Amino acid sequence: MKTLFTLRRTLLGLAAAGVIGQCSAFSFGSAEDAVIIPAPTLDEITQAHSETAVFAGGCFWGVQGVFQHVKGVKKAVSGYAGGAADTAQYERVSGGNTGHAESVEVTFDPTQVSYGTLLQIYFSVAHNPTELNRQGPDHGTQYRSAIFPENSEQQRVAQAYIAQLDAAKSFNKPIVTKLETYNGFYPAEEEHQDFLTEHPTYPYIVINDLPKVAQLKKLFPERYQEKPVLVKAGM
Repeated sequence: MKTLFTLRRTLLGLAAAGVIGQCSAFSFGSAEDAVIIPAPTLDEITQAHSETAVFAGGCFWGVQGVFQHVKGVKKAVSGYAGGAADTAQYERVSGGNTGHAESVEVTFDPTQVSYGTLLQIYFSVAHNPTELNRQGPDHGTQYRSAIFPENSEQQRVAQAYIAQLDAAKSFNKPIVTKLETYNGFYPAEEEHQDFLTEHPTYPYIVINDLPKVAQLKKLFPERYQEKPVLVKAGM
């Protein structure tokens, strides 16, 4: 795990320096396959036009990249959830002992895309919910599958959906996604924001994350928007 983190960190520096093309020889596992699953039978009821939801599903680059292409999403920010504010830094979180998970805070308009639909995309496309404390080539609790409900309605919908998917045996293994207490979300460093869009030739992105965006377009064409909503565009 330490070796993988060191390699990711080294290549991240190369990406920031604009020499990402030199990294094409490295391999980072393989993409997860999307799974076709039914929509939630229970969804959130709200009159709000803006709401946030926090999802953890492995490296935040890919999860952010997927949600940035979903119609009705206003913003998707990479960051950390599950631990304390003073340990919410990439190097510390990557050590695996802060309690944090790499997460994405999604701001969305429930009149355009429901919380239940975001959950469907999260379980189907954004990550593999049957992998415990890992996702693709990344290992450790910081890459765990977790949802941080921000209110009782999100808790109710997420809990019911996991039960629905498990009962239907939608996956070939049980879902390991945990519903964890929301104690705050801490945005990641600027270099991690919009990473998929800014570095589409980065080997990790090419192998693990661009296929997720393609699967979103294929499986949820009515939910897909070609132009992503970028964090830095609003800074």
